[in-house]
Amino acid sequence: MEAIVCQNLVKTFPGKPPVEAVRGLDLGVGMGECFGILGPNGAGKTTTLEILEGLQDPTSGDVRVLGKNWEMDGAEIRQRIGITLQETRLSEKQTVAETLELFRSFYNRGLTLDASIAIVGLESKRDSRISTLSGGQKQRVALACALVGDPDILFLDEPSTGLDPQSRQQVWEVVRALKLRGKTILLTTHYMDEAEKLCDRLAVVDHGKVIALGTPVELIRQWGGGNLIELGTFGPEPRREEILQLPGVSGAKSVTDSRAADGTNHLVLRVDRPHETIPPLLALVEKSGAGLSSLNVRQATLEDVFLALTGRNLRDETP
Repeated sequence: MEAIVCQNLVKTFPGKPPVEAVRGLDLGVGMGECFGILGPNGAGKTTTLEILEGLQDPTSGDVRVLGKNWEMDGAEIRQRIGITLQETRLSEKQTVAETLELFRSFYNRGLTLDASIAIVGLESKRDSRISTLSGGQKQRVALACALVGDPDILFLDEPSTGLDPQSRQQVWEVVRALKLRGKTILLTTHYMDEAEKLCDRLAVVDHGKVIALGTPVELIRQWGGGNLIELGTFGPEPRREEILQLPGVSGAKSVTDSRAADGTNHLVLRVDRPHETIPPLLALVEKSGAGLSSLNVRQATLEDVFLALTGRNLRDETP
């Protein structure tokens, strides 16, 4: 049985004109899987997550969580999931233990307070007030609140946004520990390294639909290309047709570099074997009369996948 299934999910918000946040989205998350939903802001990923969490009703489509649906089995589903929102506001005057005791009272079964505190590594802060904690420690308390009911599924909406690198690593360690315990985790994130290191599979969402699905390695191989050559030239730009005919080149595109002086050309080439492409590439640059300003070879990343799929950087603010 899959932990989460949604078919032809649609969410339309009233307005003039109406806003289609989710447009026929299909998704399946396996039991024990850490699954990531990625997409530019306005792509529909948070709306999708809120529907799966039971916080919003879909306009149409079928949603199943642990084989149940929210309309008929909402109370049962709530007992078996944990949720960490993008921003969790906790009572500043309560201690960590008092906060977790309150959240533990919402569940028929679950972990002891000490066990949930230990999972997030806050034993020394057990009796500290929330107001005295750092941002990273508060985020780990929010995680503990989601875990205190010992959920079968954990929803994490951008769990490490705004945290310093050390706090992010601490949150990652908690997620890794939960994966080892066989928990199903569904998360959204703006961090490419977070998605690549934590998620077994990823869905890229844009304009309310899943536009790519697979493991991080599969997505990079399919959409990012194996290797990239970043080429900077000045003067006459080498002809694109000739570049595409070079050995091993499967694609080429111009990119904008705001730091570059006027007249500088920047190209990114997708190639299979850089060592076979570079010598004839340099010869072509020389033949065209252009000057070489930079040459860099690197492996494709998930960021390149996003640019290839959506034409936008993941952190772009414009929907």
